[in-house]
Amino acid sequence: MPGEAEHRLRERLSKLSHLPLLRGTKVAGEKQRLRRQLRSLRDEPSSSEDEIWEIVELARHPDRPYTLDYVERILDDWVELHGDRGRADDGAIVAGIGRLNGHTIALVGHQKGRDVQERVDRQFGMPHPEGYAKAMRVMDLAERFGFPLVSLIDTPGAYPGVAAEQHGQGGAIARSQAKMIALGIPTVACVIGEGMSGGAVAIGVADRVLMQENAIYAVISPEGCAAILWRDIAEAKKAAAAFRLDAADCLELGVIDAIVPEPPGGAQENVDGAARLLGDSLREALAELQPLTPEERRRRRRRKFREMGVYA
Repeated sequence: MPGEAEHRLRERLSKLSHLPLLRGTKVAGEKQRLRRQLRSLRDEPSSSEDEIWEIVELARHPDRPYTLDYVERILDDWVELHGDRGRADDGAIVAGIGRLNGHTIALVGHQKGRDVQERVDRQFGMPHPEGYAKAMRVMDLAERFGFPLVSLIDTPGAYPGVAAEQHGQGGAIARSQAKMIALGIPTVACVIGEGMSGGAVAIGVADRVLMQENAIYAVISPEGCAAILWRDIAEAKKAAAAFRLDAADCLELGVIDAIVPEPPGGAQENVDGAARLLGDSLREALAELQPLTPEERRRRRRRKFREMGVYA
């Protein structure tokens, strides 16, 4: 797995890539130097398909802490809100109000299940449109009262069933993203496990996007990618390595803003320790955003997501 030195290099490269003027000789030279250092690190046996797949397995570990595990450890006075006030209460999304370090915040997040029955009830963490409607309801509440918003992302994707499509799955995901872009309150998102496809980005359009060290974040699952490109899900390891879904690569690509460290062996080995590290990162990110005006937050947020990607 990537070490601290590689994380630092990728973070510096990410910051340079987002400077307004990229054609300056000094900037271009520094970027080339950083890329050479990264290549030298990659030449070491630290980025093989097997090691990338180890991160995928850690992100999916059945004992990995989920949203409610973190809520229990980092929030006080938690009150969960249920239902979308229209059709149903989707168990794949949890949403509510609590206190982080003495300050009231709103929180939305994906929730998987521990046993068979809970996994079925929560759709394995894959929301229906009703789940995103519930999340948007809490976003509106946060905006009305000026509460910062935290979202915790951990989903294989939005629910792929016929009923979800009939209820407007794509539209719900788009409306949730549009809602987050327009919020004037501070917003911080963190990928705590799987961050797959539109099901993840629906609640990930935030001022600061964090990612735990052993989480994954991509437009599609490795299995889905392998099935499309090679017609064989057995090529999932190759797909995972090819589209750079681990935290270190996401930081270099500018998809996320910072990596949240985990205890040795992964968050599942020390849930209390992982919660402390996550809580510290959330508090730090929110403190940085607090002095900005709502207009400045919206402007920076729009610019941040418009600048992602490479255009020819």
